[in-house]
Amino acid sequence: MIKGKKVNLRAYKKTDLETLYNLFENNKVKRTLLMGTNTPTAIEYENLFIEKNLIFESELYNFAIESSSTGEYIGGCGINKIDRKNSFATVGIWLGEPFQGRGYGADALRTLCNFIFQEMNIHKIKLNCFSFNFQGLICYQAVGFKEEGISRKEIFRDGQYHDIILMGLFKDELILK
Repeated sequence: MIKGKKVNLRAYKKTDLETLYNLFENNKVKRTLLMGTNTPTAIEYENLFIEKNLIFESELYNFAIESSSTGEYIGGCGINKIDRKNSFATVGIWLGEPFQGRGYGADALRTLCNFIFQEMNIHKIKLNCFSFNFQGLICYQAVGFKEEGISRKEIFRDGQYHDIILMGLFKDELILK
């Protein structure tokens, strides 16, 4: 378990399945993820996700995010790609709707980035943010991420194309608060 101020990052457990499914089936949550809202998720898919994460297979990590005060499972984050030659990692994060806007996301991302810099000796962390994800953009900037570029009209949501904001963070830019 990796402890933050408001959250803990931990391995997934089989008991997370129902909560994961219920939090993830919210279209407001899925809208900000690459898969989008038109992709229904079967509970069997979520079960496979948890089963896969119970077995350590590579340097790619998925963490359950839990509230440190209640122990409640509230979302997920992870390292989606590692490039050892160029020393960068690509990360992602999501929170269930009732937990958004309360500082959990920034603390989880800050905790994840600190782990990556301190324990994995990675030089740079990258992430992508959809241009309509204003709450996510505020969170990422609060952690220290900087805009590095834009992939114009790259993602289709709600009947129109949106930009993807490419963001990066170096160790000395991480805001630990």
